[in-house]
Parts: sequence; C-alpha cells; structure tokens
Amino acid sequence: MNRPIPGTVEVAVRHILSDKVTGFLARTRRITWKDGVFRVRRPQSGKQTVELTCPVCDASLLAEVRTEARARRTRAVFGVLAALCAIAFLTALAYAVHEGGRTLPEGQSLPALFPVSVVSVFVTFAVTPALAIRSRVYNGVSLLDAPTPRRRHAIRPVKR
Repeated sequence: MNRPIPGTVEVAVRHILSDKVTGFLARTRRITWKDGVFRVRRPQSGKQTVELTCPVCDASLLAEVRTEARARRTRAVFGVLAALCAIAFLTALAYAVHEGGRTLPEGQSLPALFPVSVVSVFVTFAVTPALAIRSRVYNGVSLLDAPTPRRRHAIRPVKR
C-alpha cells in the first residue's frame, strides 16, 4: 500500500502528446499525454520553488509548492465559497420562480431585482461546481512557467 509521506505531496507532470478536436455538430476533444509522478517536499513556511523534469522531453519546469496548512486553508476557502454560491443559487432561483410566475396588472412591470436574480442563477450555476471541484482537487502546487510558447505541460494531483 502506498501511503503518503508526511510533509510531501505527489504531483504528476504531464507532457501533452496530442490535442485533437473532431466533429462538426457534436464536437469531441481527445487529449493524450504521458506523465511522470514526483514526490515534492513541502516547505516549513511560506512557499518554495522546485524544479521538475518532464519525463518525455527532459524540459525543466518550475513549480511553486505551498505549505500544507496554506493548502488546507485554501481548500477550505474554496469549499466555503462553493457552499455560499449554492445558497445564492437556490435563493436566486426561488426568487426568480416566485416573481416570474406572478401575473401582473396591466402596465405594471417586474421588480428590478428580477433580472439580477436570473443572471445570478446562471452565474452561480456555472461557478458552484467549479469551486466545489477546485476545493477537492487543490493540493498547493502550481506550475510557474512552461518551456515553450505553446503550453505542452501540466501539473496535476495524483489520484489514488
């Protein structure tokens, strides 16, 4: 069994081999890559820059590693923001359904908050899952630069 070592984080450096989009009406995107798994030591405080090597092209990549406490705090912030967006989504949806379903007398218009609630329903519908996924996946490691103008590398957390 591969247990995590305290004070370290596992990341995968992916070299993107191909990125193809096919189809006209139903578009399909197919990405192939080769990755190498690295175990990176977390700093005691602040953030630290580490150098990783691509397993395919031997390019040197710089990644920034944050402390475990900072990564945990950032994950918690993303989770709280996702929960607040979910509450805002449900509240705005209930208000939009309530106000939009009313019949109004001749010459009277909907309240000014109705368009705001409709826009917030659409925005929070997209943002809530993105924040929830980000709160689950964030590990405190980010890629600082890529060696080529077209970005051919990515750093991802290792799935267990």
